[in-house]
Amino acid sequence: MRPSVTIVIPFYNCGYVNQALQSALEQTYGPLEIIVVDDGSTTHTEMLQPYLPYIHYLGKANGGTASALNHGIRHASGEYIAWLSSDDTYHKDKINNQVSFMVEQGTYISHTNFNLINQYSQITNPQAAAVFPSMPEFYRFFQQGNPVNGCTVMFKKELFTHIGLFDELLPYTHDLDMWYRVMLAGYPFPFLNEPLVNYRWHDEMGTQKHWPAVEREYNITQARYRDRFSQLLNGLSS
Repeated sequence: MRPSVTIVIPFYNCGYVNQALQSALEQTYGPLEIIVVDDGSTTHTEMLQPYLPYIHYLGKANGGTASALNHGIRHASGEYIAWLSSDDTYHKDKINNQVSFMVEQGTYISHTNFNLINQYSQITNPQAAAVFPSMPEFYRFFQQGNPVNGCTVMFKKELFTHIGLFDELLPYTHDLDMWYRVMLAGYPFPFLNEPLVNYRWHDEMGTQKHWPAVEREYNITQARYRDRFSQLLNGLSS
């Protein structure tokens, strides 16, 4: 029997959520559960109506993406969990290919390549992820940026019992904080070089609208892990 998967979609006032949901429903994999966590939306909620018979809808007060993800993870029944932002979309084989990859690798977490798309869903940069020749090179890149797109990541739910959920005090860098905890705990973080996510770059995205705050928080998160991660890097061989 194939392992079950839950897709968690945090939703807050996003006019692209119908496209995200459609891509989740068109997955070729099963058994599959889709959870939409409405993080206190005041607009675009009518877009959810046609999909309600096919999803689990969870409403909550506004608390940010990390709190919405955690709420979905706590309610997820799947052995594996995938994160899909409400403005992005999945390739139809995303779940199938990534589960197969993770079972083959025997890993608790993985990430994939992705395409950049615009507000009209046109691909503007295919296979946009940075590809590294080795795991040490991938790790070293964290000293200058975050090379992992969160919506390409799949987790075994069991992982969260070992390293905890997303840090809800970090509205912008909860993903980077999680990747550091994964690596420092000794979990491999393999890369599937297939563009299985369409990542939408548009004017309303949080990183665009709140860049000064994002940058400040990024620097704080980097400082939090700098010493421990440097020790990890020193132990790696190319």
